[in-house]
Amino acid sequence: MKKKLFVAMLIVSFLTASFIYADVVYAQSKTVKLNYSIFFPPTHGQCKAGVSWAKEVEKRTNGMVKITVFPAGTLTKANQCYDGVVKGISDLGMSCFAYTRGRFPLMEAVDLPHGYPNGRVATHVATEFYKLMNPEELKDVKVLYIHAHGPGLLHTKKPVRKLEDLKGLKIRSTGLSAKVSAALGAVPVAMPQSSTYEALQKGVVEGTFTPIETLKGWKQAEVIKYTTDCSGVGYTTAMFVVMNLKKWNSLPGDIQKTIEEISEEWVDVHGKIWDKGDAEGRDFTLSLGNEIIPLSEKESSRWVNAVKPLVDNYIKAAGEKNLPGDKAVAEVKKLITKYSKIYAK
Repeated sequence: MKKKLFVAMLIVSFLTASFIYADVVYAQSKTVKLNYSIFFPPTHGQCKAGVSWAKEVEKRTNGMVKITVFPAGTLTKANQCYDGVVKGISDLGMSCFAYTRGRFPLMEAVDLPHGYPNGRVATHVATEFYKLMNPEELKDVKVLYIHAHGPGLLHTKKPVRKLEDLKGLKIRSTGLSAKVSAALGAVPVAMPQSSTYEALQKGVVEGTFTPIETLKGWKQAEVIKYTTDCSGVGYTTAMFVVMNLKKWNSLPGDIQKTIEEISEEWVDVHGKIWDKGDAEGRDFTLSLGNEIIPLSEKESSRWVNAVKPLVDNYIKAAGEKNLPGDKAVAEVKKLITKYSKIYAK
């Protein structure tokens, strides 16, 4: 009798262990592994924000989603990132809309020189603008969220105190900021941030239009001497965080919901980091002995008037493509007013 009982206990133990092992194997087989291409270098605050988002997704899905981040454009370059997501080269991607000019005509309304006060405002404006307009140009991916830097300013190797000082200077700029450069009398030279340090160092360009955070985040304060605080024409550059649509649709509904909740939270995370980066960039460039040049109210008005045609031209060009450019610009302005009351105090 004891022998039969012992055998029965062995069988029960074996079956229990088998079921546990099967559950573990099943759970492992259901783990979703994703790769994430980010164009920022690993030391940059925005890359760190992307990494923390990925870790939060893994945490709140109880390890069911594991994300490997490839920073500094090592998986897909900055201007190839979006197509890389569409084609499945990467499952997730973060880069700038402006790096593929003309591909996102409605989203370009966000980048216009509206005089953004800071990155937190710009980030919330960009994300809500996308939700309101739901542009057709982004239907081939799952948009998780959008963020955007604080006001783009002019950083140069020689001082620019008035419009005349800018005439003919070769200025690194991307997307619509290239049009800002041209409207102000400069010669725009398109290139991503990753190439700007060397271009400034070698004299390929004489300055750059970019948020002040890049002076530390990309070490560009080492190769410029002056910053012209032209925040009256402060543009932004909207940046996407998107996922391959087929991969997104393959996820269970509960995981999709979790990722969307986390993404909503990370909008403000990025906005705060942009503003923190701007403050650090300002401190860093001053610590190197560089000068920040404020524009007088009169001179600032000259700059603002010089770029006004860009908005009119955008609306006209959008209309020719049967896009609601006037509505897009109006919505951006309303959103800037809305979020400035909250985040620009």
